[in-house]
Amino acid sequence: MSVKDTKIACERRTEVGSRSARRLRYEGRAIGCIQAAEGTSHTDIHFDAKEFETARRHHVHLFDLDMGSSVQSAVVNALQWDALGDTLLHVEFRAVERGVAIDSKVEIRFQGTAAGIVQHILDEVMIRCIPGAIPDFVLARVEGLEEGVHIRAKDLILPEGVALAIPPETEIAVISGVTIEPEPEPAEDAAPAAPTPPPKAN
Repeated sequence: MSVKDTKIACERRTEVGSRSARRLRYEGRAIGCIQAAEGTSHTDIHFDAKEFETARRHHVHLFDLDMGSSVQSAVVNALQWDALGDTLLHVEFRAVERGVAIDSKVEIRFQGTAAGIVQHILDEVMIRCIPGAIPDFVLARVEGLEEGVHIRAKDLILPEGVALAIPPETEIAVISGVTIEPEPEPAEDAAPAAPTPPPKAN
């Protein structure tokens, strides 16, 4: 298998609800589901949380979910974390077929220093490729770009085997002028306060 995929042993959830989910998380399991295909119901699963999180840290996008009697290839569709972002609450997988291109949303990273302010219109872009080739991000180079330049989807740097899934003229960002705030003028020296007269004698 490539570095972009991994197999994870899963079990079907026979009980649902917050109490069951808390128990499974306490046991080191992650809660998830495989998104329902048209005409089918979704599948509730649980799996080893550390194994999944390690795979994500190694930029894995394609998972083989091994449920014993069957193996389903899938990509992560959505992640749900707690309010602090420390605990993984739920993983939603999308079933896919190996070698069949799918549309996926990935981050846009802006590289370089423009001669102006880069005003982001999009921070993510929809791309199309086979599941095992999904990149972590795509690049938009802005080095030296002048005020008024528009960056469009066609200007993004895409890895081999990855194509745009949006119109190439879609605007990604625009370079605006640098606004320099005028320095505040120094305040005029205040007039010296009049001396306080001595108290009158009784």
